Amino acid sequence: MGMIETEREKGRVWTRLLRPFSVLADLVYPPACAACGISTGGHRGLCSKCWSDVRFIERPYCEVLGIPFSHDLGIGILSAEAIANPPPFDRLRSVAAHDNAIRTLVHGLKYRDRTDLAPMMAGWMLRASDGMVQRSDAIIPVPLHRTRMVSRKFNQAAELARHLARLAEKPLLPGTLLRAKRTSQQVGLGVRAREDNVRGAFVIAANKENDVFGKRIVLVDDVYTTGATVSAATRVLRKAGAADITVLTFARAFAETI
Repeated sequence: MGMIETEREKGRVWTRLLRPFSVLADLVYPPACAACGISTGGHRGLCSKCWSDVRFIERPYCEVLGIPFSHDLGIGILSAEAIANPPPFDRLRSVAAHDNAIRTLVHGLKYRDRTDLAPMMAGWMLRASDGMVQRSDAIIPVPLHRTRMVSRKFNQAAELARHLARLAEKPLLPGTLLRAKRTSQQVGLGVRAREDNVRGAFVIAANKENDVFGKRIVLVDDVYTTGATVSAATRVLRKAGAADITVLTFARAFAETI
C-alpha cells in the first residue's frame, strides 16, 4: 500500500472513531445558522434565508479591484477606479459585500470571539481567491499592534489566514509583517483620515526580509473598506521586494455600506 493510500486509510479510521463524538456534540450544540442562529441541518453554514441575502462577488469584475460589472466586458477589463487610481497591490479579491449575513459573520468573529467561524470563512475565501492562494508562496495577515492584541485577545485577520494556510497547505508568516505604531480605529474615519492614520504603521520584522523578497504574497484581512490599511501594508511588502501581492478579504464594503 502506497503512502497516499495509507494516509487515506488513516483518515477513514479516524472518521469512524470520531463519529460517536460528533453525534454527541450535535446533541449538546445543535447545528445552527452561523449568522442568525436558527436550526439547520449542519454546522458551519447558513440557513436558506441568510444565504439568499448574501451578495457574493463573482465574475465579471475588475481584474485589479474586484469591482463587479453588470455586464461581461471581456477578459482583463479594468474599472475606471483602477485606471484612474491604481492601487499598490496587484489585485483584490473578496468573498461578498459587507452587509446582511456577511456583516454578522465579520462582527461575530471580530467582536464576539466567534473564532469557530474562521474555518468556514477561510474556506469561502480560498474559493474567492481566483486561484491566487494556490499560486502564492506565502500568506501574511494584516497585523494588530501588540497593545490591541492584549485587549482583543486574538487577531481576526490572523485567524482567517491560519485556516486559509492550512486549507491550501501554504506557509503562514504571522510574524513577518508587524504593526509598529498603534493606530486609532478606522471605523468612522473618512478616506484621507484613514490614510493618515495608518501611514508608517507597518514594518518588516528584523531579519525577515527574505520571507518577502521575490515572493508571491497573499495579504489577508477581514474587510476591505477604503483600502487604506492594506495599501499601507502593501507598500511595506513591496519595498521589501515582494514580487506579487494579492489582497484577500472576507468582505468588501461598497459605497452604500460604508
